[in-house]
Amino acid sequence: MGPIETVKERCRKCYSCVRNCPVKAIKVGPEWAEVIHARCIGCGKCLKACSQKAKVIADGIEGTRRILADNPDVVAVLGCSYPAFFNDLRPGQLVAGLKKLGFAEVHEGSAGVELIAPTYKEQIQGPTGVPLISSHCPTIVDLIERHYPQLLRNLMPVVSPMVALGRFLKERRGPQTRIIYISSCIAGKFEVASEEVAGAIDLVLTYRELSQMFRDHGIDLTRFGDAAFDGRKPDAGRLFPIGGGPFQAFGVRNDFLNPDYISTGGAESCLELVRDLAARRITPRWVDLRFCEGGCIGGPGKNNRLTTFAKRNLVINSYQHQDLPYATQDRYAQVQPLPQVRRRYSNKLKRLEPPNGESIRKILQATNKFVEQDEFDCGACGYPTCREYAVAVYQGLAEAEMCLPFSIKRLEEDRVSLTQKYELAQRALAQEYGDPAIIGNDPRTLDVLKLIRQVGPTPTTVLIRGESGTGKELTARAIHEHSNRADKPLVTVNCTTLTDSLLESELFGHKKGSFTGAIADKKGLFEAANGGTIFLDEIGDITPKLQAELLRVLDSGELKPVGGTVPHKVDVRLIAATNRNLEDGVRDGWFREDLFYRLNVFTITMPPLRSRLESLPQLVHHFLAAASKRLNKPIRGIEDRAIAALKRYHWPGNIRELQNIIERGSVLTQDNVIRLENLPVIFAQLSLDSGGDMGNGAAKTFRDQREKHLEQVEVNLVRKYLEEAGGNVSLAARKAAIPRRTFYRILARHGLKGEDFKATAPKGQ
Repeated sequence: MGPIETVKERCRKCYSCVRNCPVKAIKVGPEWAEVIHARCIGCGKCLKACSQKAKVIADGIEGTRRILADNPDVVAVLGCSYPAFFNDLRPGQLVAGLKKLGFAEVHEGSAGVELIAPTYKEQIQGPTGVPLISSHCPTIVDLIERHYPQLLRNLMPVVSPMVALGRFLKERRGPQTRIIYISSCIAGKFEVASEEVAGAIDLVLTYRELSQMFRDHGIDLTRFGDAAFDGRKPDAGRLFPIGGGPFQAFGVRNDFLNPDYISTGGAESCLELVRDLAARRITPRWVDLRFCEGGCIGGPGKNNRLTTFAKRNLVINSYQHQDLPYATQDRYAQVQPLPQVRRRYSNKLKRLEPPNGESIRKILQATNKFVEQDEFDCGACGYPTCREYAVAVYQGLAEAEMCLPFSIKRLEEDRVSLTQKYELAQRALAQEYGDPAIIGNDPRTLDVLKLIRQVGPTPTTVLIRGESGTGKELTARAIHEHSNRADKPLVTVNCTTLTDSLLESELFGHKKGSFTGAIADKKGLFEAANGGTIFLDEIGDITPKLQAELLRVLDSGELKPVGGTVPHKVDVRLIAATNRNLEDGVRDGWFREDLFYRLNVFTITMPPLRSRLESLPQLVHHFLAAASKRLNKPIRGIEDRAIAALKRYHWPGNIRELQNIIERGSVLTQDNVIRLENLPVIFAQLSLDSGGDMGNGAAKTFRDQREKHLEQVEVNLVRKYLEEAGGNVSLAARKAAIPRRTFYRILARHGLKGEDFKATAPKGQ
């Protein structure tokens, strides 16, 4: 882990961190963008740029608390820029607050500047050979070590003031002393972990983290009196954190027209100067670089309420009024001997494999960049040019979706495609379900329609009961259409088609890795139906475990994905349906009693078709129109004999069975009129058993009686030949001594098939 961490749940992949990172130390993955610690220079630009607060500084508060709890000798060092951050407090109040937290001593970090000043003067005034670069900014040191190693020999071999003071204090107080440095510079967190200076400082705490500690302990510093600083009292070192301050602190006289001494701050200026030095376009004697704008007062832990100029004045005022209280301590009176302030640097550049021209060309083409004019160099991806972006894609730092023009064009194409698919789906649904209106004018159907109109506009849970095929899903759709959620989704789930574990995942979603095959997070159908309605068909078939989960969702309005720990709020109306007796389930223990009462708020019982035969003709003609549209076949109607036979049937499959029979008859009819012969055999038998009364007037003429009995004789003869032939139609036709084609037509007329008689074949046939 590094000092800058990514809170993965917050990252929205806006690429703002990539755009603002000066060294592109960000890797964009499928789900979030994270810092590459081996390339990061700790400038904190990504912290400021991330609007979602997905990039955070590694917490130093817990480490500080542990050190204070485990060690009686802990020293706090306030970084040079503290007057600009704690501008509403007197320095003595800040010292008092730190000692209240448990620190044994409080020192000014500016004293460290004066510890390295003699070495700086010696280096600057002596023979250089190469332009010298100041090494007191950890971000500049990391920038050169990790990205411009050709300038390593230019870095002054001197530690930062923080490290120098840490070494000084441990030499005077003993190695058991723990030192916590408090600063606006998060790059210091990188620095103290560096092998070359390890051990000088035990932990770096930011100003914001210190303020949080005061709040956590209920410490109101404005009520405190002044306490004295410890250690050496600094002088010109207090000017160090502002632009040009090191010239004053190190006694360097700089002429405005003298190009030998350069001082600059800010990311862009520093990068330009470093590039000029690397290219040897300039050759000054000494370059003072601070990566933050305005110097250390512009660090990522800065006080954003004040401008750079206001903070600069606060630092200058602190230098000019050096009346801060100091405790006299003999051990710090003499600065000699100086602590070891020299250090070495190492090449930490992690080179990534560069792509060849062909690889770049393929990546550019994959994002619709085929000619130079297609390379917009818009910078939306975070890279200055499309070719630099292609290199990043090749090296695994970026992904194709980062190209904004490409993504916009693809989204437009997807929108067109989805629009077409939506229209096709709408047509398919219209063919499958047709008008959601419930057909029928019998008393029971009218009662159901009345209940739908009453319960539809309410948020009440509805339980639809009835035999299979009675139109429970159609009723659920009608309730949704009459509700205030009609413009929101209706999600339908058949609880019998999935296993218990899969149904739980489908309903509530799952987190990545929660079970085998869960390769990514998935939203459940309850979340998909948020704001709308969910219809659970055959709810009596779900297991007790899932019943408990469903009850929790109904009671609290919250669900937890499989493998998840954080609940999600959902606003869903539930409609359930079953063909089972749930009261028996409660009594026998296979259905939870509390869930039954939670579901059984408003019940609609669907009447079976056999109890609403008055509406059968109306239903038949509705299904005829639907079949004609589906089959693209102009069905003109159905003969009265067929209607009369349909009315005599007991309909175990209810409306679904009727729909299937009408569609079958529509397929079989030769003259676009469904006749009795186009229906299954059972209906011809019912017609004979009716004694000629077809329900639409007497059929008692000699011709009617003759045709009726001849048809039955024909059916019986055909069945006899098929039974003798064991279902072999060709053999049965030969036995009957009629052409095979004629025999097939007779079979079709009576709804018979040869394979239905194979089981009756005589042995040895």
